[in-house]
Amino acid sequence: MVMMTQWHCPTHDPERVARLAAALNRHPAVAAILLNRGISDHDQAQAFLSPTLAQIKSPFSIKDMEKAVDRIVQAVRQGETICIFGDYDVDGMTSTSLLLDFFRHFDLTVLHHIPDRITEGYGLSPQAIEQQAVAKGVELIITTDCGITGHEAVRLANRHGIDVIITDHHEPSKDLPDALAVVNPKRLDCPSELAHLAGVGVAFYLALALRHRLREMGFWNAGNEPNLKHACDLVALGTVADMVPLLGENRVLVKAGLEILATRPRPGLRALLAISGAANRPVDTWDLAYRLAPRLNAAGRLGTADTGCALLTTACTKTAERISFELDEMNVLRKDIEQRILEDISRRLGQGPPTGRHTLVLKSPDWHEGVIGIVAARLVDQFMRPVALIALRDGIGKGSARSPEGVDLFGALSACSPYLEKFGGHKVAAGFSVKQENISDFHEAFENAVRDHIDPQAMKPGIRIDTRITPEMITPALLDDIEQIAPFGMANPEPVFALSELDAVSCHRVGKAHTKMRLRPKNGDRSRTLDAIIFNMDPAELPGRFRQVACNLRWNRWLGTKRAQVVIRDFKPE
Repeated sequence: MVMMTQWHCPTHDPERVARLAAALNRHPAVAAILLNRGISDHDQAQAFLSPTLAQIKSPFSIKDMEKAVDRIVQAVRQGETICIFGDYDVDGMTSTSLLLDFFRHFDLTVLHHIPDRITEGYGLSPQAIEQQAVAKGVELIITTDCGITGHEAVRLANRHGIDVIITDHHEPSKDLPDALAVVNPKRLDCPSELAHLAGVGVAFYLALALRHRLREMGFWNAGNEPNLKHACDLVALGTVADMVPLLGENRVLVKAGLEILATRPRPGLRALLAISGAANRPVDTWDLAYRLAPRLNAAGRLGTADTGCALLTTACTKTAERISFELDEMNVLRKDIEQRILEDISRRLGQGPPTGRHTLVLKSPDWHEGVIGIVAARLVDQFMRPVALIALRDGIGKGSARSPEGVDLFGALSACSPYLEKFGGHKVAAGFSVKQENISDFHEAFENAVRDHIDPQAMKPGIRIDTRITPEMITPALLDDIEQIAPFGMANPEPVFALSELDAVSCHRVGKAHTKMRLRPKNGDRSRTLDAIIFNMDPAELPGRFRQVACNLRWNRWLGTKRAQVVIRDFKPE
């Protein structure tokens, strides 16, 4: 099988690459990678390669942070009852857990509520205000990772004399809810330049600001001031899971969180790492995204997100082990449901999506609304177009939409708002609800909105090559430098290199579906060989000679040793 993706390789002025490499005393390939990420001078590069918590901006740069902190200080002084209101995804669970942990330092009654995905739906709702705030004597509500669309709920809280502080990072509409404070760096009037934060990042900044204010007041004189670096494990997990750009503050916070996970993980995450097969080794962003996050998300998709919060906040090892086992079992069930939905869609589509269409919109009364978002993401990878899947129940469709980069999904849904009951989200992931009788009109409006604003390149599968190298350039120093470019994720992908003219000296299957090879340069030093692996491909599908390979370069660590490994992402046969 020959891969058919397009390769995109930026070209840089060689003198510019050489100057940056010399200034940093790094390999020219590293300089090219940094230039591809918009990093062009020495100071920027040093900050990028050595991220520290000292680099993050002041939390008070976020609009309404002063108001929020003042109101929470009042609640601390007066011993008020607070309710933290979160979301049912990993970002929501981690941000809720972070604030629950932080508020344990105060002599307060602190409740929390995460809505049930099926019975309550997303966001701050009037139902929740009545049942979780008014009925329980709550005097202050703090939202995490939600609330920016909760106009009606905030009005109801105000009528009952309950103040609301919104902390969120989702796209705001033109009019903000009438809350006491709206702490959302995506506000058009927010000067912080922190719009890339995840919901848990905004919650972390609230905790930072509150700790600072209480420090000024002498509140921590007893020596009980919390070390918020220990909360960075939650920030890292929620940030990676929510697929926000791993640049700037997010890069700093994720790096710090990975250090905590490597040295002193909380009991819940230690247990989850163990049951997912990631214990006793360095944890990276891949582990967060594909081992930890799916198991936590399974709670919000098939059960209750409170299970995830219980895991993240428990201090008991036995409790953590029990809950992590439950989440692992739930994740197995989630995979089964996901596979059945994919098979249903495959039967419907036959050879593929309709020709001439830029979007894929499908509906069914048999789909589980908690799983369709994952399925939509899988279909985006397969068909490279925006996908909206709708689970129907009692005349209402609950939809999840995903999109490749280059398509503003939130903007497209905004254009469809006359046909939607509600919607919210980001540029590449969003949710919505729609009446069954409006689905056809929504479909056409969605298609038109995407067609009018799409970047044509977003519809084509491709690989972005960072730079071209030769086998002789693959040295231990280069691989060490590549590791400094981590953590990898959105907006900072693992670097991809192009190698040319390679022969396969040996080739054999490993595991269920992978192939290991020894590669040798066709020209140059023929005594030099490279360890290589390609995932999900049989040896019989591979050529004996490669004109080019697109690959990652990694240290392959095993039993205390490490060897350079070429991880082939794509290839062009000779």
